[in-house]
Amino acid sequence: MRLPSASALRFLVLLSTFFGLFATASRADLVWDPQSGWRVEGGALAGLAGNDGRKALDLMNSARKSEEAGSRRSAIRAYGNVAKKYPNSIYAPEALYRSAHLRLAGRDFQKAFEDFQGVVGRYPNTKRFNEIIGEQYRIASALLDGARGRMLWGLLPGFRARDKALEYFETILVNAPYSDYAPLSLMNIARGHQKLNQIEDAIDALDRMVNNYPQSLLAPDAYLKLGQTHATLVDGPYYDQAATNEAITYFTDFMLLFPSDAGVAAAEKGLDGMKNMLAESKMKIGDFYFYKRNNYTAAKVFYNEAITSYPESPIAGRAKLRLVDVEAKASGKKVAPEGKAEGDAPKKKRFWFF
Repeated sequence: MRLPSASALRFLVLLSTFFGLFATASRADLVWDPQSGWRVEGGALAGLAGNDGRKALDLMNSARKSEEAGSRRSAIRAYGNVAKKYPNSIYAPEALYRSAHLRLAGRDFQKAFEDFQGVVGRYPNTKRFNEIIGEQYRIASALLDGARGRMLWGLLPGFRARDKALEYFETILVNAPYSDYAPLSLMNIARGHQKLNQIEDAIDALDRMVNNYPQSLLAPDAYLKLGQTHATLVDGPYYDQAATNEAITYFTDFMLLFPSDAGVAAAEKGLDGMKNMLAESKMKIGDFYFYKRNNYTAAKVFYNEAITSYPESPIAGRAKLRLVDVEAKASGKKVAPEGKAEGDAPKKKRFWFF
């Protein structure tokens, strides 16, 4: 076995020393003291040395003093300089975190979210990771519910930004796909798209929810909403029934997977409506072939499909009567015109006496 050279050994020692110091620095905490300012505890390094280290510390102290004095803009500016000029220091994530809270206090939701994202994006090992994801979720939820940003020119109310809320929820999914906030974000994405009348996008979000988080407590609600949302796309019995079939599938899945859920009654109602719609659609097609095209074979197929679509419905009873008419017509017998049953008794004349 060949032993490493002396230079290789020195390199390994230096490398291990570097990573040891880095780990020590990463465990360090910043502590604020009103008298002495910021100081590093629990680690040997602040990520900077010499003149740069002193400048970064001075900026942090200046920013915190401005913050304590209520000068929000000055504090944000100073914290921003720390994050920009000294991104590899222990001060940078703290500066972004405090800047985000200051912006949030001023209802600058967009820049607050961006500063929080700067922390989790650049420093994912931060001990505040879960807290920051929660803050991002609250910002996105507020915007989705119509919260307005900061006043414009100090006079006009800020704009609503529901489209931004959807973008932020998607960012949370990327940041923390295995957190409790991920399924919540997908449900809110679906809700937001529905508010904006973007039904296909709402369905996509709900579909991702049931596929990616089937064990979530929100899964039953997602299945039910999938059925209800597909049902809103149904235009009537004369149109394509793809959405009807999708709604039936999700209502049925919901009832099979969550039989004791409080939403079962709503699912049963939705399923009844969709099965009636599908059966009625089969009837309309059967009537077309029977009365307009004299195609008895095709008419029988669709009347039978109307029966199998919802055997317990009144529509199935009508379809059975139509099948009798089809057999009669095929054998040359007289059949009642469309919309009337064969054998209906003629209406009796009524006489009025004055």
